[in-house]
This record gives sequence, structure tokens and C-alpha cells, in this order.
Amino acid sequence: MFKALTLALGLLPVAQTALAEDIRTTVVAGGCFWCVEADFEKLQGVQDVVSGYSGGTTQNPTYDTLKGSGHYEVVQITYDADVVSYDQLLYAFFRSVDPTDAGGQFCDRGDTYRTAIFVSNPAERAIAEDAKEAAQRALGRTIVTPILDAATFYRAEDYHQNYYKREDRVITRRGIKTMEEAYKFYRDACGRDARVTQLWGDQALFAN
Repeated sequence: MFKALTLALGLLPVAQTALAEDIRTTVVAGGCFWCVEADFEKLQGVQDVVSGYSGGTTQNPTYDTLKGSGHYEVVQITYDADVVSYDQLLYAFFRSVDPTDAGGQFCDRGDTYRTAIFVSNPAERAIAEDAKEAAQRALGRTIVTPILDAATFYRAEDYHQNYYKREDRVITRRGIKTMEEAYKFYRDACGRDARVTQLWGDQALFAN
């Protein structure tokens, strides 16, 4: 069943289609938005993933003003619902994070890095609640990820977008690296894939 669903999700990069008929957006928080963006851009039917901020009380937040703002690091996913359904996206989402952790994700601690699902209408909320319950049964542990009403989405600074595949050079503890190289080091050092695999086993869709 898992293999069939994996094939249905289409974990391969694909070109955007100009003939899509049911384009929708959704916002989720899964810790570091670089990682969530990198994960969901692998899904067939996903057309765009944008890193940003949402859920807080301040207007026009920036990366430097997040502390105490209540905002989460989030991604806005634009997808073709004729190719990948909302419940399939949430299946993938829960299995790409540690939904049992209320204090952040992996090495990133604090409110900014909590998990959350933002819903726009009662139908989405019902699907999200079902997905959460199903994930909780599958995991056998309490899931703390809240399902929240959609809030204003603020696009993050340009340098955060597509961080995982950019060739710009940055200074790191290992010397000057491309952003792509720095991202790979960060993701491994933060233990994201190791923890997700520990929790979800072969259901960890994006873990390396």
C-alpha cells in the first residue's frame, strides 16, 4: 500500500503543466523552511513552493524580527489538485517532520520552528483532522501539530528562496561553500533525516 501511494505521489521532479485545471495553495510549517521547500518540490503535481512566515501578530515580519512575533517559518505550496490531492500532501507532510515535538524541529528550537497546518475552509480542516488522526494511529504516539486557521502569508527574503539548490557562495564553519553545499551540511548536521527515519521508518518519504 505504501509503495502504491508513493507512486501516486510521484516523488520525482516534473515540469509544470500549462493545462492544469485545479490549482490550489496551502501553507504548512515543518521547521526549517529550506528543508520543507526542498522536500515538497520533489512531489509530482506541486508547481511551486515559497518560503515565508505566517501565524504571528506582527506585520511584514523578517527573518531578523521573528523572535517573539508568534510567526512560524512556513512554506506556501502551489499544487495541481488534479495530480496530487490535499490529503496526499498532508500524508507526505506528517511523514517529513517530527509531529510529536512541540518545542521546534530537530536542532532548531523555539516557537518559530514548530509544526502546523494552516487551513482555509471547513473542508480542508476536516481533511487535515483526518490526516492527523491517521498519522497518529500509524505512529502510535501523540501528535502535537496544531491545525490553525489560515493567516496572512509573508514571503521570506529572496536569499531564503530555493536555498537548497543555489550556487551563491556563503561562509560556513567548513569554509566558503555554495548555498547548496551549506544546505546539505546543515540538513545532515541537524539530524532531520535521521530523526524522521527513526520515527517513520520506510514511510519517511523524503529522508535520504
